[in-house]
Amino acid sequence: MANSNHWAVFLNNNSSKISFINSILNKKALGKLAFLNKLEGVLFSEISLNEFIDSESRFGNSSILKPENRDISTFSGGEQKKALLKYCLSKNTDYIILDNPFDNLDVESQLALSESFKNIGDKIVIQLVSRAKDLLPFIENALRINENNGYTFYENIQQYLKENSTEQTLYLSKIPPANQSQIVDFEELVSFKNVSVNYNGKPILNDINWSIKKGEFWQLMGPNGAGKTTLLSMIIGDNPKAYGQNISLFGHKKGTGESVADLKKNIGYFTPTMTNLFARTTSVEHMIVSGIFDSIGLYCIPSERHLRLANEWLNVLNMKTLAKIKFHKLTIGQQRIIMIARAMIKHPLLLILDEPTAGLDDHNALLVTTLINKIAQESKTAIIYVSHRKESGLEPDFVYELIANETGSVGIIKHD
Repeated sequence: MANSNHWAVFLNNNSSKISFINSILNKKALGKLAFLNKLEGVLFSEISLNEFIDSESRFGNSSILKPENRDISTFSGGEQKKALLKYCLSKNTDYIILDNPFDNLDVESQLALSESFKNIGDKIVIQLVSRAKDLLPFIENALRINENNGYTFYENIQQYLKENSTEQTLYLSKIPPANQSQIVDFEELVSFKNVSVNYNGKPILNDINWSIKKGEFWQLMGPNGAGKTTLLSMIIGDNPKAYGQNISLFGHKKGTGESVADLKKNIGYFTPTMTNLFARTTSVEHMIVSGIFDSIGLYCIPSERHLRLANEWLNVLNMKTLAKIKFHKLTIGQQRIIMIARAMIKHPLLLILDEPTAGLDDHNALLVTTLINKIAQESKTAIIYVSHRKESGLEPDFVYELIANETGSVGIIKHD
């Protein structure tokens, strides 16, 4: 990997990644990258992977090289990317564009893929990077794509890191209180005792024991397919596998008459895919207010008290001037912050945040993790933070890690 032409291309969440990729592949590279215009390249990206999956779905086959006779869509995320890399390396090209290759992969899959990159050989590597910690160690050159899609070139990686260090984000005001206070006469919010789950004979979870008490801050970790989603769905209330198990939620044994609506009253929930469910006409303040009603959109006229509470949250987030703006016009980082405020506005007993920093750049990830720490410090809400990443600066009290094996994942508790 002694090639001095490897480049890191740093992105933020406002960069036009597609335009950059197309300019390179169409031999319209600018500045110090113009040497690529005389070369041939291949793209390693979720974009090209999705094209292969679509081709396989429509035509029954794709040209991607697979290690076994299975549809690529049935592979885990790590297996899909290894198959795509094998395909890319089989092409007689001069360079390979690696588009955020470690996104959505667990730690083990990231390490395996990183090891595979050592086999790239003489190909020039152009790595698109949103998170500096994902940078491949052999890359020396750096540029940043600016918000106007212009480029800033740097002498080396060290100069980029020095000039673009992410500063701590401050939320100066305290988070506002709940709209209504509730009396809670139980200490344990969630209890799993000897819980095992299998699907069609395949073991997923094996003898899970996990207890979450009021105000505790947990990170839930584990490799892809270890059962994190299954575990969450049994808490949220929409998984029939929870019935007949020794599970207690918010003071009641599972299956003793509680409804999903009852559970929702005690839970705030956010996952990035939720942002696609809301109408484009929803304003920022109405988005936050909808969290009081657990509704996808706002189907009533909010009271002055509700609007005042939403604006108190916007003041905390340094976004008060954006109250009337349409939610879809916000940046991706701003949207995530608003959705967390939406989940938290009622001060639920339990706040579940499922991969809230997925796809974010360093600056926006820091905005999210700083807000989560603030919620943990200034409220009595318990938090389950789900992520493959161990975010720098995040301060969970405990980590519950699922360890996958053939008899189903087991859980271990770590004190962070």
